[in-house]
Amino acid sequence: MPLAAQATLTVCSFRSIYRRQFFGYSSPMTFDDMKSDGKRIQDETIVVYTDGGCHGNPGPGGWGCVVIADGDARELSGGEAQTTNNRMELTAAISALTAIYNTERFKDRLVMLYSDSQYVKNGITSWIHSWKKNGWKTSQKKPVLNQELWQKLDALNSALNVSWNWVKGHAGVQWNERCDQLCQEEIAKFE
Repeated sequence: MPLAAQATLTVCSFRSIYRRQFFGYSSPMTFDDMKSDGKRIQDETIVVYTDGGCHGNPGPGGWGCVVIADGDARELSGGEAQTTNNRMELTAAISALTAIYNTERFKDRLVMLYSDSQYVKNGITSWIHSWKKNGWKTSQKKPVLNQELWQKLDALNSALNVSWNWVKGHAGVQWNERCDQLCQEEIAKFE
Protein backbone atom coordinates (compact mmCIF):
# COMPACT_ATOMS: atom_id res chain seq x y z
CA MET A 1 0.00 0.00 0.00
CA PRO A 2 1.44 3.44 -0.86
CA LEU A 3 2.33 5.61 2.11
CA ALA A 4 -0.16 8.25 0.97
CA ALA A 5 -3.00 5.84 1.76
CA GLN A 6 -1.97 5.10 5.34
CA ALA A 7 -3.59 7.82 7.44
CA THR A 8 -6.92 9.51 7.99
CA LEU A 9 -8.22 12.98 7.33
CA THR A 10 -9.14 14.05 10.84
CA VAL A 11 -8.32 13.57 14.49
CA CYS A 12 -10.42 10.54 15.34
CA SER A 13 -10.40 7.35 17.30
CA PHE A 14 -7.78 4.74 16.47
CA ARG A 15 -10.54 2.41 15.29
CA SER A 16 -11.17 4.72 12.32
CA ILE A 17 -7.47 5.26 11.76
CA TYR A 18 -6.85 1.52 11.91
CA ARG A 19 -9.53 0.82 9.30
CA ARG A 20 -8.14 3.41 6.94
CA GLN A 21 -4.49 2.51 7.46
CA PHE A 22 -4.82 -1.21 7.09
CA PHE A 23 -7.87 -1.70 4.91
CA GLY A 24 -6.94 0.59 2.06
CA TYR A 25 -9.08 3.70 2.43
CA SER A 26 -7.51 6.36 0.25
CA SER A 27 -8.06 9.55 2.25
CA PRO A 28 -4.51 10.65 3.09
CA MET A 29 -3.85 12.79 6.12
CA THR A 30 -1.70 15.85 5.66
CA PHE A 31 -0.37 18.36 8.15
CA ASP A 32 -3.12 20.73 7.02
CA ASP A 33 -5.77 18.21 8.13
CA MET A 34 -4.43 18.01 11.69
CA LYS A 35 -5.94 19.96 14.57
CA SER A 36 -4.05 23.16 15.39
CA ASP A 37 -3.42 24.27 18.95
CA GLY A 38 -3.04 27.88 17.78
CA LYS A 39 0.54 28.34 19.03
CA ARG A 40 3.04 29.83 16.56
CA ILE A 41 6.69 28.79 16.21
CA GLN A 42 9.03 30.01 13.46
CA ASP A 43 11.57 27.73 11.73
CA GLU A 44 11.98 25.66 8.55
CA THR A 45 12.75 22.51 10.56
CA ILE A 46 9.76 20.34 11.38
CA VAL A 47 9.69 19.36 15.05
CA VAL A 48 7.72 16.30 16.16
CA TYR A 49 6.96 14.98 19.63
CA THR A 50 5.34 11.56 20.09
CA ASP A 51 4.16 9.43 22.97
CA GLY A 52 2.24 6.23 23.46
CA GLY A 53 1.21 4.14 26.39
CA CYS A 54 -1.38 1.89 27.94
CA HIS A 55 -2.93 1.02 31.27
CA GLY A 56 -1.77 -2.52 31.78
CA ASN A 57 0.55 -3.96 29.18
CA PRO A 58 -1.37 -5.20 27.29
CA GLY A 59 -4.43 -3.12 28.01
CA PRO A 60 -6.31 -0.08 26.76
CA GLY A 61 -3.80 2.16 25.00
CA GLY A 62 -3.42 5.55 23.44
CA TRP A 63 -0.95 7.63 21.49
CA GLY A 64 -0.47 11.30 20.74
CA CYS A 65 1.76 13.42 18.57
CA VAL A 66 2.43 17.09 18.01
CA VAL A 67 3.87 18.25 14.68
CA ILE A 68 5.31 21.78 14.67
CA ALA A 69 5.87 23.28 11.22
CA ASP A 70 5.55 26.62 9.47
CA GLY A 71 4.95 28.30 12.80
CA ASP A 72 2.01 26.08 13.71
CA ALA A 73 1.65 23.20 16.19
CA ARG A 74 -0.84 20.49 15.20
CA GLU A 75 -2.03 17.49 17.22
CA LEU A 76 -3.17 13.99 16.40
CA SER A 77 -4.12 11.12 18.71
CA GLY A 78 -5.81 7.76 18.82
CA GLY A 79 -6.04 4.55 20.79
CA GLU A 80 -7.02 0.91 20.96
CA ALA A 81 -9.03 -1.15 23.43
CA GLN A 82 -6.36 -3.85 23.77
CA THR A 83 -2.75 -3.14 22.80
CA THR A 84 0.77 -2.73 24.14
CA ASN A 85 2.83 0.29 25.09
CA ASN A 86 5.35 -0.39 22.32
CA ARG A 87 2.65 -0.58 19.63
CA MET A 88 1.27 2.77 20.75
CA GLU A 89 4.74 4.37 20.77
CA LEU A 90 5.32 3.14 17.21
CA THR A 91 1.87 4.23 16.05
CA ALA A 92 2.45 7.76 17.32
CA ALA A 93 5.66 8.09 15.30
CA ILE A 94 4.10 6.49 12.21
CA SER A 95 1.08 8.79 12.37
CA ALA A 96 3.17 11.96 12.69
CA LEU A 97 5.57 10.99 9.90
CA THR A 98 2.70 9.93 7.63
CA ALA A 99 1.13 13.38 7.97
CA ILE A 100 4.48 14.97 7.09
CA TYR A 101 5.07 12.60 4.17
CA ASN A 102 1.62 13.39 2.78
CA THR A 103 2.25 17.16 2.92
CA GLU A 104 4.11 17.97 -0.29
CA ARG A 105 5.83 21.14 0.97
CA PHE A 106 7.42 19.19 3.85
CA LYS A 107 9.05 16.33 1.94
CA ASP A 108 12.56 17.84 1.73
CA ARG A 109 12.70 19.38 5.20
CA LEU A 110 14.61 18.14 8.20
CA VAL A 111 12.32 16.45 10.74
CA MET A 112 13.52 16.51 14.35
CA LEU A 113 11.51 13.75 16.05
CA TYR A 114 11.51 13.53 19.86
CA SER A 115 10.26 10.37 21.58
CA ASP A 116 10.49 9.30 25.19
CA SER A 117 10.70 5.70 23.97
CA GLN A 118 14.17 4.19 23.79
CA TYR A 119 12.48 1.24 22.04
CA VAL A 120 11.43 3.47 19.13
CA LYS A 121 14.62 5.53 18.94
CA ASN A 122 17.03 2.60 19.21
CA GLY A 123 14.87 0.37 17.07
CA ILE A 124 14.78 2.72 14.08
CA THR A 125 18.35 4.02 14.35
CA SER A 126 20.21 0.85 15.30
CA TRP A 127 18.41 -2.47 15.73
CA ILE A 128 16.42 -2.36 12.49
CA HIS A 129 19.53 -2.82 10.36
CA SER A 130 20.25 -6.22 11.94
CA TRP A 131 16.59 -7.21 11.91
CA LYS A 132 16.34 -6.61 8.18
CA LYS A 133 19.67 -8.34 7.49
CA ASN A 134 18.51 -11.36 9.54
CA GLY A 135 15.09 -11.67 7.87
CA TRP A 136 13.24 -9.81 10.63
CA LYS A 137 14.67 -11.97 13.39
CA THR A 138 16.19 -10.75 16.64
CA SER A 139 19.69 -11.64 17.76
CA GLN A 140 18.02 -14.52 19.66
CA LYS A 141 16.58 -15.76 16.31
CA LYS A 142 13.00 -14.90 17.34
CA PRO A 143 10.61 -12.94 15.10
CA VAL A 144 10.73 -9.18 15.65
CA LEU A 145 7.66 -8.04 17.56
CA ASN A 146 5.50 -5.43 15.79
CA GLN A 147 7.23 -6.16 12.48
CA GLU A 148 4.45 -4.61 10.39
CA LEU A 149 4.73 -1.34 12.32
CA TRP A 150 8.53 -1.34 12.09
CA GLN A 151 8.27 -1.82 8.33
CA LYS A 152 5.94 1.17 8.01
CA LEU A 153 8.20 3.29 10.19
CA ASP A 154 11.24 2.20 8.21
CA ALA A 155 9.59 3.18 4.91
CA LEU A 156 8.70 6.62 6.28
CA ASN A 157 12.15 7.07 7.78
CA SER A 158 13.72 6.23 4.42
CA ALA A 159 11.44 8.63 2.54
CA LEU A 160 12.03 11.58 4.89
CA ASN A 161 15.03 13.30 6.47
CA VAL A 162 14.43 12.35 10.11
CA SER A 163 16.72 13.01 13.06
CA TRP A 164 15.70 10.72 15.95
CA ASN A 165 16.05 12.09 19.48
CA TRP A 166 15.25 10.73 22.91
CA VAL A 167 13.63 12.99 25.49
CA LYS A 168 13.04 12.03 29.10
CA GLY A 169 9.35 11.43 29.75
CA HIS A 170 7.48 13.17 32.57
CA ALA A 171 10.28 15.71 32.93
CA GLY A 172 8.33 18.89 32.18
CA VAL A 173 9.17 19.07 28.44
CA GLN A 174 6.17 21.02 27.12
CA TRP A 175 5.36 19.11 23.94
CA ASN A 176 6.20 15.70 25.41
CA GLU A 177 3.82 16.46 28.28
CA ARG A 178 1.13 17.44 25.77
CA CYS A 179 1.61 14.15 23.91
CA ASP A 180 1.27 12.27 27.18
CA GLN A 181 -1.95 14.17 27.91
CA LEU A 182 -3.34 13.26 24.47
CA CYS A 183 -2.36 9.65 25.10
CA GLN A 184 -4.12 9.56 28.49
CA GLU A 185 -7.26 11.12 27.00
CA GLU A 186 -7.37 8.36 24.38
CA ILE A 187 -6.83 5.61 26.97
CA ALA A 188 -9.72 6.98 29.03
CA LYS A 189 -12.08 6.39 26.09
CA PHE A 190 -11.56 2.63 26.52
CA GLU A 191 -11.80 2.39 30.31
